[in-house]
Amino acid sequence: MYVRIRNLREDKDLTQKHIADLLNITQATYSRYESGVLDIPSVSLIQLANFHKTSIDFIVGLTDEKKPYSRKRNRA
Repeated sequence: MYVRIRNLREDKDLTQKHIADLLNITQATYSRYESGVLDIPSVSLIQLANFHKTSIDFIVGLTDEKKPYSRKRNRA
């Protein structure tokens, strides 16, 4: 998982600070996510998946399919 979030970030030529700002955390905290020192909270996983246009399953290594799942639409 940790390698995948680093690779997704680097593929877009973004800094850890840029992603940290997106998640409203410090760069040091994000660095700990990438190194595996800290587990990534589910809220942050959702934000990362949305930002990188992929699925949480891809990020955590449950699938190698980078394309996100289709999203359900809320019915009124």
